[in-house]
Amino acid sequence: MIIVKIGGGKTINVPGIARDLAGIGVKAVVVHGANAVRDELAGALGRAPRVVTSASGVTSVFSDQTAIDLLLMAYAGARNKRIVEAMQQAGVNAVGLCGLDGRVVQGQRNRGIRVEAGGRTSILHDLSGKPQSVNVALLRALLALGHTPVLTVPIADENGAAINAENDDIVGVLARDLEADTVVQLIEAPGMLRDPGDPASAIASLELEELARWEASAGGRFKRKLMALHRLLETCAPRIVIADGRAEHPLADALAGIGTEVLASAFARAGGERG
Repeated sequence: MIIVKIGGGKTINVPGIARDLAGIGVKAVVVHGANAVRDELAGALGRAPRVVTSASGVTSVFSDQTAIDLLLMAYAGARNKRIVEAMQQAGVNAVGLCGLDGRVVQGQRNRGIRVEAGGRTSILHDLSGKPQSVNVALLRALLALGHTPVLTVPIADENGAAINAENDDIVGVLARDLEADTVVQLIEAPGMLRDPGDPASAIASLELEELARWEASAGGRFKRKLMALHRLLETCAPRIVIADGRAEHPLADALAGIGTEVLASAFARAGGERG
């Protein structure tokens, strides 16, 4: 079982990913973003996303009802169905879902975002949360019938309302609950870069200790992604490959180890050293 996370950038080679998926012959669940589509749609509608930074330095999109509507249009609508279309054209019998459908991703709404401005601390409340579990029975039933689930936000909160969540966190609960042995993250870069401005600085492998150092010094959305990656390693420690989603064969290359690879064995060694 593999989990494939497709980034939301414009240059991701979705048809190539679909062709690779058709050729590998293993069960997979796909999770995707759609930030480029969302931003284009928001601009066309005159509804620019509001970005907030928490007191800990983590940035996120403030998810009011307008933002949820944009998620439904961009993520669960246009992007999801275009990815399903590409899968179908490649011979992959994909089924597009957002976390609300069948409560396939169940979450818990955040209590609030603590922000600091002008020397004062305040709590912002929005329609966001963290995934807690997935509907394993539904996903396994789809997989058993030969379908490939293609998932995105929004997810369901405790009362069945639509809430935003980080796709990296969704990948984490999917990998845990489905006992995935491999997680592939396809991004708009050759892998994790030591120098964000130098594509040639991609690193071949990443140890947990180095990941922790990156996390401590990072900011913005990159910090959030590193935190999610760290939790994934601690929760279920699958093989993780972060690879170039723009390549001709994005998924095949990633499974061949082309990109940045984080192995469960690296986590085990780090855990042993900590005692």
